[in-house]
Amino acid sequence: MNRLDPLASRVRRVGRGFAVTAAAGAVSGAAMTAYGLWEKNQFVLREETLPILPVGFGPIRVLHLSDIHFVPGQQRKAEWLSSLAGLRPDLVVNTGDNLSHAQAVEPLLESLRPLMEFPGVFVPGSNDYFAPRLKNPASYFLGPSSKPKTPAKLDWPRLRSGFGMGGWVDLTNRCQSLVVKGLRIDFSGVDDPHLGLERYAGWPRGTKGQNTRPHLRVAVIHAPYQRVLDHFTEDGTDLLLAGHTHGGQICLPGYGALVANCDLPTWRAKGLHDWESKGRTTPVNVSGGIGTSRFAPVRIACRPEAVLLTLTERP
Repeated sequence: MNRLDPLASRVRRVGRGFAVTAAAGAVSGAAMTAYGLWEKNQFVLREETLPILPVGFGPIRVLHLSDIHFVPGQQRKAEWLSSLAGLRPDLVVNTGDNLSHAQAVEPLLESLRPLMEFPGVFVPGSNDYFAPRLKNPASYFLGPSSKPKTPAKLDWPRLRSGFGMGGWVDLTNRCQSLVVKGLRIDFSGVDDPHLGLERYAGWPRGTKGQNTRPHLRVAVIHAPYQRVLDHFTEDGTDLLLAGHTHGGQICLPGYGALVANCDLPTWRAKGLHDWESKGRTTPVNVSGGIGTSRFAPVRIACRPEAVLLTLTERP
């Protein structure tokens, strides 16, 4: 027997082992991708109850929408969005990133039109201003995503106008009061902190008995950066609503989000939590979001969600 035969045989065995491992990895990756493509359309409604209203008011049902990332042709998403009007919310809050395509404005507005029957407020996210771009998903592990050097602009003015004509209030670095079921709700919103555009407008002024009469303070933002959560918590907010994180989008079962795309701890990437700053505490609802970037159209262990918050009397 040639003395090289055993070595050649071992090399062939190792080679076959690598080939089997690579093939198994490819099959596993394909299966994971197929599952992620399926899960991105498994829309769910997360329901929460929060006792924060003044005595004698409520309940008030708030539908929180975020990160729709609409692309033309997403018929299932459009139908689900329209069906949410059947919940008959008292208020709709949209925390941005509505678009993921330059031609998405009109079909998105059409899908949301049934919800514009109800009072609403909104702020933008970065993907209302700029289209998403193709990038390596692993880059999110290196820190929050950044604005592209040559961004493709989206038609935010048209979307903002459509929301406004539907009766929803623009809170982009603005404050305004609405009366919902007899209760004055003071809103304060900011432009997207992910782009560093937030400017604090304070709270609405000039209301008779502004601080002594029953009211609720609600802050509305897109990206829940800690500096913004600190500001609103210290400023006496009763409730803070945010999105942006996609709940991690790709999560590990039993562990949760791996990234939050901001400086929020990953365990806070989705859900209702208390935020504390300088002795004050504010409940914060971070929506896991409804969509994905069109360049990463998968969700794993993180189903797309809208959130129905039922606000009730304080104990």
